[in-house]
Amino acid sequence: MAELLSGFELAEGETLVMKIEAELWAISPNPIAQIAGNIARTIAMIFGSRRRGFLIITDKRVIEIYEQIGCWCIVMGRQVKYVLPSSVKEIGYARKTVCGCLCPVFHLYYEGFTQHTVIQMKHADEAAVLKAANAFYAAITRTKI
Repeated sequence: MAELLSGFELAEGETLVMKIEAELWAISPNPIAQIAGNIARTIAMIFGSRRRGFLIITDKRVIEIYEQIGCWCIVMGRQVKYVLPSSVKEIGYARKTVCGCLCPVFHLYYEGFTQHTVIQMKHADEAAVLKAANAFYAAITRTKI
């Protein structure tokens, strides 16, 4: 069984297709927003707080992981969700910009019956986000793309 950076272990015979680390601090790739996000992250780290989010796509399932770390090393909370195929109504991505064409940001999203999840893709272009959406769809429908 392979263990990932997120601490999640894959099942026997399961193959990792894609691992996405969510950007939880900056709201866009705009340099000013990145600086503001880095300042917020630094202040949180000084006070011993961190947060991490991952979306793991394998050939058999999709897993969403969110961790809150306090006191510099103590995991205060960890949420692991398996995304069930029957709970997903739609999957897609959105492109947003600041001034029409400057600093585009891509969000991968999926809509379920009980929740709406949006993940900002770090350093991604449209091809990378499309690949992630296709991999997500293939994992929940168990088809080959």
